[in-house]
Amino acid sequence: MERALLAILLTAFGLTGVAVAETAPSRSAQASGVLTPALPAASAPAAATTAGIQSQNIFEVKPDASADPNYAKQTNGERAKVQPGNNAPMWRQVGSGVTGHSNLPKSEAPEAGNLIQPFVQYPGSRLTNAGEAWRQVRNNWLIPYGGALLLIMAGAIALFYFGKGPIKLHGAETGRKIERFTSFERSAHWSNAIAFCLLAVSGLVMAFGKFFIQPVIGGTLFGWFTYVLKNMHNFAGPLFAVSLVIVFITFIRDNIPDRDDLNWILKGGGLLSGTEVPSHRFNAGEKVVFWGGVFFLGIIVVGSGFVLDKLVPGLVYVRGTMQLAEMVHAIATVLMMAMFVGHIYIGTIGMDGAYHAMKSGYVDETWAREHHQYWYDDVKAGKIPAHRGGSVLASQIVQVSSARTS
Repeated sequence: MERALLAILLTAFGLTGVAVAETAPSRSAQASGVLTPALPAASAPAAATTAGIQSQNIFEVKPDASADPNYAKQTNGERAKVQPGNNAPMWRQVGSGVTGHSNLPKSEAPEAGNLIQPFVQYPGSRLTNAGEAWRQVRNNWLIPYGGALLLIMAGAIALFYFGKGPIKLHGAETGRKIERFTSFERSAHWSNAIAFCLLAVSGLVMAFGKFFIQPVIGGTLFGWFTYVLKNMHNFAGPLFAVSLVIVFITFIRDNIPDRDDLNWILKGGGLLSGTEVPSHRFNAGEKVVFWGGVFFLGIIVVGSGFVLDKLVPGLVYVRGTMQLAEMVHAIATVLMMAMFVGHIYIGTIGMDGAYHAMKSGYVDETWAREHHQYWYDDVKAGKIPAHRGGSVLASQIVQVSSARTS
């Protein structure tokens, strides 16, 4: 197999001065499914004029009379004498989509006999190889603009943090706690959050690591590093998908939009004015993250990820399908990360008490009243228990509120 691959490289780039002898496919090459030699004896390239140089096509390409009627003659005689090792006509046909021979099942690998994707003509563009077109889109559009979006979001959050600081409580804490998240809700959230972080870090390294990490640690170590991250990415993906479904089902009831959300959006949540806008258990900003990030982008990210992991039954996996899935996956994940980075900021250092709420499940009465006043009013009125196991704390809140009013 190694000799066959080396023969391909030498033939493709017209390298001379290296002896490559491969007269028949090895059993190991046949077992691994590589393209097998199928040239007739009459079409085998003649020995090069330079001593010690031999070359052989590793798969059969039938002469294309419309492309070059003298193809066979040039290969057998004239071309081998004048330009040793030059198999340009063969590679032209390879690029045009000529199918060679492979021992892989056609149903499992329909493109196994095609070394190169055929050239296609896109509207308003020149004739382009489909694989090269995908590479250009990835390198010239997805990588630079996706990276710029993430940097803009990170810069905006940094400016907001150092300019305004974290959102703090205006009143003193009372010491009375209200349960904001149950144990099940926190478990679902943390499972999804951990899987998301693993996917985000591994995805960012695979996309941008060659620009920032590889020059520092070298190609060999970077190769092993990305290999580990790639496998971690593939296994964390299904966990993220399952936890995403659980999160959606768990929190959908409290994320239904209502009229009060419009007022919250029009006032920007009070982030700039410093005055909290009343909201229910989740404000309009959190609902946007839920429906835009968890639901809409979540479906796209998980669906395209399953295609890339080859987990969709009945789908024919060809190069074009994988390239399209990769581009859709990249766009959706960048948008999801840009959206979630704001959510992560508010849930950690951006708001005092927010991280403790997801860690312990409880918030102080003052925190609930200032950040989610409508939700606090429902708890105070007994519509929502202050603790899911009972409403004892709700009566305590009512007593405290009544004493303050009197």
